[in-house]
Amino acid sequence: MTDTKRQKVGILAAGLAPNRRRLMAMGLGAGALVWSGPRLGWLVQAEASTPPAKPTGQIIIGLSQEPTVFHPLRLHIEVDEGVYFNLFSALWRVDPQGNFLPDLAAEIPTLANGGISEDGLQWRVKLRDNVKWHDGTPFTADDVKFNLDLINNPKFAAGRRAGHELVKDIKVVSPTEITWRMEHAYAPYPSILSWTFLVPKHLLEKASDPNNTPEFLAHPVGTGAFTWVERVPGDHIALAAYSGYHGGGPYVERLIFKYVPDLTVLYTQFQTGEIDYIGIQGITPDHYAEAKTLKDRVVTPVPQPFVENIAFNTGLPVFKDRAVREALYYALDKKSIIEQIYYGLPSPIESFLPPQSWAFNPNLPKHEFNLEKAKQLLTDAGWVPGSDGVRAKDGVRLEFTNSTTAGNHVREQAQQLLQQNWQEIGAKMNISNLPPAVMWGDYWMKSKFESAMVGIDFMVGPDPDATDYFSSRSIGAKGNSGQNTTQYDNPEVDALLQQGASTVDVEKRKVAYQKMQEFTRRDLPYLPIFQYTMVQGVKGKLEGFAPNVNVQENCWNANTWYWAT
Repeated sequence: MTDTKRQKVGILAAGLAPNRRRLMAMGLGAGALVWSGPRLGWLVQAEASTPPAKPTGQIIIGLSQEPTVFHPLRLHIEVDEGVYFNLFSALWRVDPQGNFLPDLAAEIPTLANGGISEDGLQWRVKLRDNVKWHDGTPFTADDVKFNLDLINNPKFAAGRRAGHELVKDIKVVSPTEITWRMEHAYAPYPSILSWTFLVPKHLLEKASDPNNTPEFLAHPVGTGAFTWVERVPGDHIALAAYSGYHGGGPYVERLIFKYVPDLTVLYTQFQTGEIDYIGIQGITPDHYAEAKTLKDRVVTPVPQPFVENIAFNTGLPVFKDRAVREALYYALDKKSIIEQIYYGLPSPIESFLPPQSWAFNPNLPKHEFNLEKAKQLLTDAGWVPGSDGVRAKDGVRLEFTNSTTAGNHVREQAQQLLQQNWQEIGAKMNISNLPPAVMWGDYWMKSKFESAMVGIDFMVGPDPDATDYFSSRSIGAKGNSGQNTTQYDNPEVDALLQQGASTVDVEKRKVAYQKMQEFTRRDLPYLPIFQYTMVQGVKGKLEGFAPNVNVQENCWNANTWYWAT
């Protein structure tokens, strides 16, 4: 893909371009990363070498969580996206600067090229004419229509319908052109489409139950740079270079996603060279100082859009009282967590949006660690200590379980600190951590947890829309499509989400989202702790790697990765 094909959607990218000032603020400095265009992205090397003429070698990506969902339109978590970006394709994707890059589409639809009407209602998307599914079947506009229809099929358990549900009157004009009408303008939709990976109509259209496609899940077929080879549950996923790929690359023969749940073991394997790139959780802060000294390794702290939170299931009696959530926030020793457990690398935060977002509200109340205020809040709200010191109100004990991924020793330390803090105010927190596939399956998605320690990217690419996580219409436990797993329900927030998404006026959108952040900071369905600064590690000779704050997993451009010779 050449620079001439890169098209910027300004209303979505504002405030996110990683210019020199922002790189310095990120601690990346001049010369640490170099932008070499969309083909190679941000390189850790000062100068890129030449990619090989044909795919050579393999790259092993180390993950602490196991990808388990291989239908990209189903509910899934961030780690699954590392596979999706390489196995499937979207109409377009987003780069580190917030620019959209054509993928299955021949160009990004805009007002200027007639792809989107001035009122934002009429869409016309032109597709590439050289794309084939991995089984050799041509990709056409019929596939796009099938995917949009499938997402909106009430019988299908779609991971997300927000935005897609506004698409009406879909018409296949030709194999390479499709049109539709939006029920009303929806500013986040270009970003949503950049994360909507398409599946093949010819393999899935005849399924009597769209949720039951075992053959496809066992051997998924996409249009991405790599084809499916195998999955060994609990160990790895292997993909192979696709010679018919419509984009640049791929430059390696194999891409291996290796699952190592213990973060210390994961780091050790990166240290010894068994792993080439350490992703998702990255290198834990306690290993950062040592990791920086490793020979032939590039180790860089990279800010991410993820926010570490304590999530409450507000559908449970113990968390329905806002005073409980407020008191637990007062009794959360955020400073000690950041400085003692995370070695001062992350930044404290009060919002679900990272400061890099153009909609970030910098004026939210600052967190205060105050055990006496926490106790007084609970007392005033009628939570009375029992004989064992645990408070209760109306027969409900202030006792609950906190869960996260088993094997994450850093989070486990934070949990133990919280357990001590909260015990001091009369709240009993039990710890029950689970394997990733269990933790982030129905236990999380269907709100079967009580409280959770979780890192979430609430945005949609570079867009601040968080409908999926805060709208009352996105509660999966109530039969809806979405990830409002806290079961948060606030009509005023619903209205602000609607306002923010239904106009392309950036200033009006900013007002709506900043007001919304005031509500979420007050209501605290999540206790925000810090914005992630992930310590990413790659081998020194791995070129093409590009940290990208606009995606959930930095394997987004693995088709451009290769080994320098």
